[in-house]
Amino acid sequence: MRGFLKRLRRHLVLTAFGILVLLPIATTLIYRVVPVPVTPLMVIRLFEGEGLDHDWVAYDRIAPVMVRSVIAAEDAKFCSHQGFDWDAIGDALESAEDGGRLRGGSTISQQTAKNVFLWPDRSWLRKGLEAGFTVLIEAAWPKRRILEIYLNSVEFGPGVYGVEAAARHHFGVAAADLSPRQAALLAAVLPNPRERSAAKPSAYVSGYAGRIQARARSVTRAMMPPCE
Repeated sequence: MRGFLKRLRRHLVLTAFGILVLLPIATTLIYRVVPVPVTPLMVIRLFEGEGLDHDWVAYDRIAPVMVRSVIAAEDAKFCSHQGFDWDAIGDALESAEDGGRLRGGSTISQQTAKNVFLWPDRSWLRKGLEAGFTVLIEAAWPKRRILEIYLNSVEFGPGVYGVEAAARHHFGVAAADLSPRQAALLAAVLPNPRERSAAKPSAYVSGYAGRIQARARSVTRAMMPPCE
């Protein structure tokens, strides 16, 4: 009996190790070359009755102005950091300590880790796992792949995921044909895609999109993948 319990414990330890360590590594390596078919958030929203509009599109078929817009809006240091923008994180914590609204300091890499592997939550457990996956994808994926997966997995509205589905849903065009204004509007809804609309922007979203469009013109080639 004692030998059986020992073997059982060893089996459970190896199983837990495989689930917690080997499976995430294997999945990350697979996604380096294989499109992400579905994410936990997509499944959750689908069961909540929101539908699933998601069309994967290669990086080369996304308008460069869309790439510039999301970098301008979400992560201007995307090409220069290794997954974490410590200055932005520090500013967010300082603002919270001073009684201000807690602002996000997440990079595109962190958002990609969250979107692809995790669930929507603000717990410390989720944030810890997000940090771990961020380190993993920064080590395993080139910057171009991170941005490609981000643009294909991020939520642009209820039931709408990825830039191709968003471009067709909101503007009736392919991701490759987005105009600078359309790209800026899509980028403007990313902080809160469930309450902001790119197709019918509020005055705030319209103004924010204008600021993104202006900043996008300053995004240089060195700030975009392949980040050379």
